[in-house]
Amino acid sequence: MAFTSFYFLFFVALVLCVYYACPKKARWLVLLAASYAFYLISSPRTFLFVIFTTVITFCGGRYIGRQNRDHKAYLNEHKAELTKDEKKALKSAVQRKKRKMAAIVLVANFGVLAVVKYFTPILEAVGLGDKFDLGVLIPLGISFYTFQTAAYIIDLYRSKIEADQNIAKFALFVSFFPQMVQGPISRYDQLAGQLYEGHSFSYKNISYGAQLMMWGFFKKLVIADRAAILVNQVFDNYHDYQGGVVFVALLFYTIQIYGDFSGGIDIARGAARMLGIDMTHNFMRPYFSDSISEFWRRWHMSLSFWCRDYIFFTISLSKTFGKLGKSLRSVLGDRVGKLFPVLVAQMATFLTIGLWHGAEFKYIAYGLYNGGIIILGLLLEPYLKKLISLLRINVESSGWKLFCILRTFFLIVIGRMFPKALSFGAAIYMFGAMLRGGDVPFAEEIFTLGLDGADFLILLGGCVIWFIISYNQEKGTGIRDAIAQKPLPLRWALFLLAFAAVLILGVYGPGYDASAFIYRGF
Repeated sequence: MAFTSFYFLFFVALVLCVYYACPKKARWLVLLAASYAFYLISSPRTFLFVIFTTVITFCGGRYIGRQNRDHKAYLNEHKAELTKDEKKALKSAVQRKKRKMAAIVLVANFGVLAVVKYFTPILEAVGLGDKFDLGVLIPLGISFYTFQTAAYIIDLYRSKIEADQNIAKFALFVSFFPQMVQGPISRYDQLAGQLYEGHSFSYKNISYGAQLMMWGFFKKLVIADRAAILVNQVFDNYHDYQGGVVFVALLFYTIQIYGDFSGGIDIARGAARMLGIDMTHNFMRPYFSDSISEFWRRWHMSLSFWCRDYIFFTISLSKTFGKLGKSLRSVLGDRVGKLFPVLVAQMATFLTIGLWHGAEFKYIAYGLYNGGIIILGLLLEPYLKKLISLLRINVESSGWKLFCILRTFFLIVIGRMFPKALSFGAAIYMFGAMLRGGDVPFAEEIFTLGLDGADFLILLGGCVIWFIISYNQEKGTGIRDAIAQKPLPLRWALFLLAFAAVLILGVYGPGYDASAFIYRGF
């Protein structure tokens, strides 16, 4: 069931009616039934994968939670009797039990993810792709709910949360329908409580949620899907294009993927908001970033923070890597030796981000590209500071900040070549094609890529509106709060204008695939 279909709008409206009509204590059951219905309609062949992940994670979580409770209770009961060494030995024994169970659950869940998502590309790489194809078995949202349940198990292992004792409620946390298509990757302590409690009807929630969904539809249908026409034409036929056309397609893809992904997230968060549930933010105007590291703190935030909390900190604070860094100082120097755990953690983080997108080498290259830029920045930081000081650049000036934003945006655009190109080889070819001049004049060729003058104007107008809203949000203006303060006739005029813009200017027609959100495939 595609987010951009009328079926989904009808489904959300039906869920809202049933949810608020039921007693508060039973409303979580409505959400569970709706979530399972959504999954069965959208991906019936892979429904058992979700059940498997839910059951094994719940059972493993119960075991780890029981170890936590028993350990805490035993310490409280025998606190005065135990020596320091006995407490340490007891803690170590409990940790071993928890670690063993956590490993079983994580290996099982990530094993399923690896088999259904990565096995086929590996077979294709060795020439056996025509004999085995597990692509048809890739469950809807498997990367999202696998990472979400992994965070739950790791947080339990670290004693940060209490284990869920109700498997039906836990099933709702795993399968909550707005997040199943493309996230965000929610944390148990942030989302679960909101799902389980019954929320009261609120006009503000309905209004704000509907506005957020409308904004998501605008970004997806008016901007992203229109840009996709040109992007697909060039990338699917990359041997036919050179010069500026390739760069324009890459630039349009940078716009497309942001509109597509953030638009889908807005639709998901808007639907949840109408139910009284605040899902975690996944974007914070990433193209205003002044460095690649800041970009990843603003882009796909739930994945970035997942990797930060469970990979980056684990490696960078590891005693093993700390000792290794010290031993390498004689070879690498004091500064690089001290940075060694951080550098390894950065690369591991971005390799994970690359592999999260897929097993093909182009995704690994994407991770290496982003991780490499950040590592290079860390290594060159003292020299760049000296150069800035030598040139007497005012780093607080608007001009310098604008330069940093444009520089970062350019690096982001270039990096998008890897995940979008048909293969790593195609990406390298297209990089070379950008440096070669085209045979046909650019002004003539650009209008042969599927978009006419009206389409370019609509795309430009949509991006200008998007930029103005994002700029005001960056300055701290609450757009929806500002709209809520306008007179009622003006508010409704804005809503109807936005609805008409999506309905009239959205990209539909032959060849349109309402389910084709880019991150649905991840």
